[in-house]
Amino acid sequence: MTRRPSPKCPGRRRADGGFTLLEMLVVLAIMGLLAAIIAPQVLKYLGASRTQTAKVQIQNVDAALQLYRLDVGRYPTQDEGLGALVTAPATAAGWNGPYLQRPSALIDPWGAPYLYRIPGQHGEFDVYSKGPDKDGKGGEAANVGNW
Repeated sequence: MTRRPSPKCPGRRRADGGFTLLEMLVVLAIMGLLAAIIAPQVLKYLGASRTQTAKVQIQNVDAALQLYRLDVGRYPTQDEGLGALVTAPATAAGWNGPYLQRPSALIDPWGAPYLYRIPGQHGEFDVYSKGPDKDGKGGEAANVGNW
């Protein structure tokens, strides 16, 4: 009669299905490298998307100002500001608004109100945002306007 070796016999080796610590460290190192390469690109696109959103919103405000002018015969004064697109100013006979549905349409993607200047430096009027840094420096932080 032949005897079978016991499963707990020291001469026999059992195959494990787990990962070693070294394998886990290699995988974590690769994931860290990928994150270091990809994260700056994602942040760059996030900043660019906010700038693009501001450009589109400024175009909407510009169109609303044109409609305001058609109805009232003039653009809002500096004192009336862009709020005249949402609520009727007392001095605007012929106001047929609101020209923008929500007051939040006058807030830029960085949480600051859009700025309005009449007469403008770039046209009849200027609608602009100073961007994320609020001082309008170049690059991603440059002013975004209707010019």
